[in-house]
Amino acid sequence: MARLTVHALEKRFANTAAVDRVSLDVEDGELICLLGPSGSGKSTMLRMIGGFERPTGGQILIDGQDVTHLPPERRPTGMVFQSHALWTHMTVAGNIAFGLKLRHLPRAEVRDKVEWALSLVGLAGYGSRMPYQLSGGQQQRVALARSLVLEPKILLLDEPFASLDQHLRERLREEVRDIQQRLGITTLFVTHGQDEALAISDRIAVLKDGRIEQLDTPDRVYRRPQTQFTAGFIGTMGFIEAEVRDGRFQHPDLCLPLTVSDGPATLALRPEDIVLAPATGPEGPVVVRAVDFGSHHQVELQLSEGERIKAMTEASSRWQRGDRVRLSIRNHALFRDGKVVLSSADTPDVELKKDLIHG
Repeated sequence: MARLTVHALEKRFANTAAVDRVSLDVEDGELICLLGPSGSGKSTMLRMIGGFERPTGGQILIDGQDVTHLPPERRPTGMVFQSHALWTHMTVAGNIAFGLKLRHLPRAEVRDKVEWALSLVGLAGYGSRMPYQLSGGQQQRVALARSLVLEPKILLLDEPFASLDQHLRERLREEVRDIQQRLGITTLFVTHGQDEALAISDRIAVLKDGRIEQLDTPDRVYRRPQTQFTAGFIGTMGFIEAEVRDGRFQHPDLCLPLTVSDGPATLALRPEDIVLAPATGPEGPVVVRAVDFGSHHQVELQLSEGERIKAMTEASSRWQRGDRVRLSIRNHALFRDGKVVLSSADTPDVELKKDLIHG
């Protein structure tokens, strides 16, 4: 196990900062997901930690040792890329053994370590096969085994399952999480998949424009987003813009009491925090679409001023296009200038959180 420290890490291409003075501490045995859209700097940051990209500035420390300027082969890191990068002319065992042979280990020790790695990733008995004889998921397991067999202190995973179908991707990420916890290896996992980050990480670093927007546990990133970008990027979130006046969010379809100063603000609502009831009159949000997901229905609503938000309802609900509804809100967050100013998830007043209704 090891501790990774990144201090004011920076990477510039001409006048563009791909990574903009990012600092991050990863504890022993922790798995942190770097999550963000394309161009947010997450892969560039991972490549600098692995030694495949030279930083413009900052430091990278592993167990207190400065590795900022060391080449990849001299760093105690193992990296798994999105492309499997297997040598097609070598067997599976040959691919895994390659790095061990460069260390001039005895042949018997190399064989034992390869067998251990194959067993670890669920490919015992596959050593004599060629890469082209494996499925995409099996090839990625070989790539993972090739990194783990070298016993790195830090495991770096750069969107390793992006090219796989969803079902296989979900299964492999669970297997990787099990292996990571079994070995207790400190891990950085780059992904643009929200579900992936929420499912396997101890903490999530949400990146935007080369900077960390929020670094927190999955439940806090989802339920207590600190910026409007994070709120919109993680999961499904509906945004409603209106004025706060006299302590209330003034919107034709939703009038909430809020303990913030007057002025423009953006209300953020998760679908599962919106409760629908039949409207008592001809006014109110209208159902645009209702989609049956089996376990629940997702109902898309159009509000009076044109905004669209989504609500999650029970599988037994029967909302149809054109229905008028009344909204009740369980939880919400309020943003100004992209920063959170109020979150009912942090409000101790249970009655306030229980049912905030526009009558």
